[in-house]
Amino acid sequence: MLNTAYKVLSSDADIFAAALAQVKVYVVQLVEGKPHVIADYAGPVQKWTPEYVLLAGMTYRRDEFEFRVRLPKK
Repeated sequence: MLNTAYKVLSSDADIFAAALAQVKVYVVQLVEGKPHVIADYAGPVQKWTPEYVLLAGMTYRRDEFEFRVRLPKK
């Protein structure tokens, strides 16, 4: 995924748009506030709150993980 363009889903609007589009969301674990490792190639957003995002039946804390979607190649 290093050479792949992606968008970080940081706002509720970003997550809402990803949920509507049912795009595959990647979960990246944060260590000391910085992206560290891909934790899961989860799938579409099922539910979200200001604190959590539910993907593929797994709940992730928004302050501990970063959520990304791949951007289409141009």
